Amino acid sequence: MLNSMLSDHPKQLHRPAFAQWHQHINGVQTTPFMADWLSNRASLTARLIAHSQQFRVERLYQGRAMCLQDEFAEIDLAKPQQVIEREVLLRCDDVAVVYAHTVVPLSATAHEWPLFASLGNRSLGTTLFNDPMVQRGELQYARLSWTHPLMRRIAACGLIKSTSPASRYLLARRSVFKRHGAKLLVTEVFLPTIHDLRLMTRSDFIVSR
Repeated sequence: MLNSMLSDHPKQLHRPAFAQWHQHINGVQTTPFMADWLSNRASLTARLIAHSQQFRVERLYQGRAMCLQDEFAEIDLAKPQQVIEREVLLRCDDVAVVYAHTVVPLSATAHEWPLFASLGNRSLGTTLFNDPMVQRGELQYARLSWTHPLMRRIAACGLIKSTSPASRYLLARRSVFKRHGAKLLVTEVFLPTIHDLRLMTRSDFIVSR
C-alpha cells in the first residue's frame, strides 16, 4: 500500500468545517479573470509554466492525515477517516500562487497510483495529465472562508492575513481523478498573487537572459 512509505501526520483533526461546492462557475460569482483560471480544464501546471520564467512545486507535507469533512464522500469513504494527504505550493518565480491539497484512501496501491508516494517536489498534475489511463471528473467550485481548514493551513504558511480585504475568502476548485477504478481528489486554492501573473512571451525570456 502507498501509506507503507509515508509517515503519520502530526496535525490534529480540525473541527468540522464545510465549503459549499458548486457544479457551475457561476455559483461563486467571480470575475472573468478568475473564472478563466478556475474553469480551464487543461493542466494547471502547464499553464503556470507559461506564466512564469521559473515554476516549481514546494511540498509541504505528504503522509497520513484525517480526511476533511467535505472530502470523504468524494473518494467513496463512508465517513471522515485517515487518508494519504499531499500538500504543496505551486510557485511562479518563487511566488506561491496556488495551494494544492490531494487526498487518496489508505487502501490505494502503487498499481492504482504509480509514483504518487515518491513524487517529492515534482508536479502531480504533470503525472496525471500524461497518464492516458487517468480520467478526470467534473470541476467543482467554492469560496473558502476563514472557517475552512485549508484556509487556516494557508494562513499558517504566512500566505494570507485575515486583515487583508483580498483574503476574506479564497476561490478554490476541485475534481476527482480515477485510475483503475481508484479515486484521488485534488483541491486547488488560488492565492491573491495569481492576479499578478501574465502570459510570458518569447521576448520576456530573451530580455531576462
